[in-house]
Amino acid sequence: MSTMPIRVLVVDDRRMLRESFAVLLNVQPDIEVVGEASNGEEAVRQAWDLHPDVVLMDVRMPVLDGLEATRRILAHAPDINVLVLTTFDEDEYVHEAIRAGAKGFLLKDSSAHQLADAIRTTMSGGAVLAPLVTKRLMEDFSQRSAPPTSTSGRLAALTNQEIKVLGLVARGMSNAEIAVHLTVAEQTVKTHVSRILMKLHLRDRTQATVLAYETGLVVPGR
Repeated sequence: MSTMPIRVLVVDDRRMLRESFAVLLNVQPDIEVVGEASNGEEAVRQAWDLHPDVVLMDVRMPVLDGLEATRRILAHAPDINVLVLTTFDEDEYVHEAIRAGAKGFLLKDSSAHQLADAIRTTMSGGAVLAPLVTKRLMEDFSQRSAPPTSTSGRLAALTNQEIKVLGLVARGMSNAEIAVHLTVAEQTVKTHVSRILMKLHLRDRTQATVLAYETGLVVPGR
């Protein structure tokens, strides 16, 4: 029995880029582009009407930018997964987009294979952070003058094992890699991750990663 394809809405103010993404994705057997939008306002309307599984969201757009569009889409339909398309010089938007509820970030010059894999990863509950974006995001945390929030306060609801798992998630490890590192079953790791997200009221691994850095649980460069 065949499964339904992942339904994708592509949002970018450049027509050529939208069409290129649509062509690249529609050749994938498990992905279908169901709509395109040229600005944030159109993106919100189409997301509400079409209810795609994943929205590929540009940041800088006329009428309404990608950050506000993400907020409005997720306020109405929190189960939609927003994957932000960014360039290296737009890294200042990354932290705010995570706060808005974006599931991850992919550079616009990524290959078709990387783009398709990112969509699949997003749908499976994983975090998508392009290496260059991750590097700049972590550098931002390391350069802040304010001290990190008290770990004991923000993470007090977690068990010692859950704190270990959170730290490993923030370092980019998959569930399988964490299972090997902690010598436990992969299903046990999945359970820990689910409980971490629930206890800390987080949407996904991306937000969990940011929180780990904000609280000082993980320190850039260490």
